[in-house]
Amino acid sequence: MKNMQTRVFVMHTTTPLASQIFLKAKEAGMMGEGYVWIVTTSIMNLFYSLNSSVQESMQGVLGVKPLVPGSSKLNSTTIRLKKKFADDHPNSTDPSPERNLYGLWAYDTLWALAMAAEKNEFREQSSFLQNISALNSTNVFTTGTSQRGSKLLKAVLDTNFVGLAGNFNLVNGQLNSSSFQILNIDGQELRPVGTWTPLLQSSSQRNGNKTGFSGDKLDIITWPGNSRNVPKGWEVSPSGKKLKVGVPAVAGFPEFVNTTNAANITGLYIELFESVMAALPYTVQYGYELFEISNASSAGSYDSFSYQVFHGKYDAVVGDITITAKRSEYLDFTLPIDQGGITMIKKIQHDVKTNDKKFFVKPLRKQLWLTAIALFIFTGIALWILEHRFNKDFRGPPSEHLGLIFYIPFMSLVYSNRERIVSNLARLVLVVWVFVVLILNSTYTASLSARFTIDKLSQNADIDVNALISNGDYVGCREGSFVVDFLKGLGFHESMIKEYKSGEDFHNALSKDEIKVMFTRTPYANLFLSKYCKNKTYMRVGSPYITEGVAFVFPKGSPLVADVSRTIIKLTDDHNISKIYKDWIKPTCKEYNPSEDSWNRVDLKSFTLLFAITGGITGTCLVVFLVSYLYNNRDFVRRISNSGTTTWSKLRAIFKHFDQRDPKSFRSKQEGENAPPNLNVRSTADQETPSENAASHPSNSVQPESIRVV
Repeated sequence: MKNMQTRVFVMHTTTPLASQIFLKAKEAGMMGEGYVWIVTTSIMNLFYSLNSSVQESMQGVLGVKPLVPGSSKLNSTTIRLKKKFADDHPNSTDPSPERNLYGLWAYDTLWALAMAAEKNEFREQSSFLQNISALNSTNVFTTGTSQRGSKLLKAVLDTNFVGLAGNFNLVNGQLNSSSFQILNIDGQELRPVGTWTPLLQSSSQRNGNKTGFSGDKLDIITWPGNSRNVPKGWEVSPSGKKLKVGVPAVAGFPEFVNTTNAANITGLYIELFESVMAALPYTVQYGYELFEISNASSAGSYDSFSYQVFHGKYDAVVGDITITAKRSEYLDFTLPIDQGGITMIKKIQHDVKTNDKKFFVKPLRKQLWLTAIALFIFTGIALWILEHRFNKDFRGPPSEHLGLIFYIPFMSLVYSNRERIVSNLARLVLVVWVFVVLILNSTYTASLSARFTIDKLSQNADIDVNALISNGDYVGCREGSFVVDFLKGLGFHESMIKEYKSGEDFHNALSKDEIKVMFTRTPYANLFLSKYCKNKTYMRVGSPYITEGVAFVFPKGSPLVADVSRTIIKLTDDHNISKIYKDWIKPTCKEYNPSEDSWNRVDLKSFTLLFAITGGITGTCLVVFLVSYLYNNRDFVRRISNSGTTTWSKLRAIFKHFDQRDPKSFRSKQEGENAPPNLNVRSTADQETPSENAASHPSNSVQPESIRVV
């Protein structure tokens, strides 16, 4: 029993035999921590009758016993029995015996028999059918068959009452199941830790004796060895020998397996293995051994490493071992702990693509273009509003107004607009707009130039494996990895395959063009690209080849495989594996993706503050101008607002008034001194509309349509 892997034993035997087994188990060291012993009712009922040495050897044992509900009848009967024992044994030094379940059952059975006899009025001596064979027998205890025995038996079976041991009810000739106590042997006492009770079921349901646990949870149990830790119930190495777990002496990246300190091996896969072992429902003792030779280098390929498990050198293997069909013929793998796949990585090839139809708009992003156009139109409208009443260059028919709105801001791009700006507010708006134009123009020119002068990564990042083979290009892979055989299967000649040990070796080989493409496991590729991404030197190409993932290795038929796989699933569902992965694999920078290249495209965020200032200043100038206009023409506005016309008519009157030129701005010095006040001058240089002439008669400005040009 000691050499068995299980550490849980259920004992259902007689009390004398159980006493001997527990004494021997204690001598063999099987009553210590990690063991579980469970005994049945027959042993627990007679526990108090066992001697002290047997009770001492049974410490931490669990057992079940029918529950005897407390009652006043039971207490009074117990007191009377103890008093009778003391009267019958006045000179006895032994303590009065504890009440025994068998004695309570016997008491209830005799009581049931008496009740049945009384019920059937069995007061006179019953007649018996004499057995003929008994007449010639010398056995004085041979009796006949009672003629009324069947009636008595039926009466006993039908008897139902509450006795000392609880409800007395016979079902199919047996006492109906009652609740059971779960008891823990602690010292010389039986300590209750829980109760099992029959589940309430209707008579139509089958299995009426089904039971269930009653209560929230069991009380604290003291296990063998005086331990409060719940035993796992299983021992992989019963003899106490630790599992020998092989670890590769040299791994590709120390983040996965780090054997720099042989006394303290670390890494992602090491921590995952330790977490899984700790989560198993039983204890597994193990120790690591490096797979190496005398010069401390790798002792061979991963296939030969795996063969050591098959030959019995190791009990398990932990590391970057990929599941393959060849290895699975002589080994058992657990469920994968890391993703599979083979990824291709190459050095970035550059070219310049300037024949795109939308090449000229690429320097700025769409949002920036739209915002700049909106600000462009807004500035044009603001300049027209600020200059229309004061500047003859902003006068003319409506068709010219629309042209000026787009013309003035656009000509500011090349700083060549010939129109004079006469108002200070418009000058402020134009100065700010020219500053914005200067920044936008410089940014656009720099970004557009960069697209010509700086190499643009080619979008065609695919790799044709057949072309690599036909061109005789060298490819690289991890030394000793299954990828070597994989590349040979693709058609690469062995002489064209170069093997490297570490990520630094791959970096040197790719940067010096020793190899065209690097083939490696996808987890290695992810870490490699995250480490060497600062200078945008490498990128993954093509679609990954599908392979199985990384797993733990055990001998064929090992019972640990199924349990470890289930534990991996549990840890995955609990997100523990992903947490461990994030603790070890920490990218130094984001992997370079050419489709997300944004160095040559300016975003709206870069101009948010500048546009906000420009819009704020332009808007403020408009507000100041409109407030000034309304204040200076407050009498006119008041008359219009108090008139009884419609709202639309009021707005038209205000618009017509605004469309008139300001007489102070258009009156020259000579006109101001000599021209009569009621004279309207019409020059060929300034072709005014009738609405413009009305500005010279402010007193009649309410009805501009009555003015005639002379």
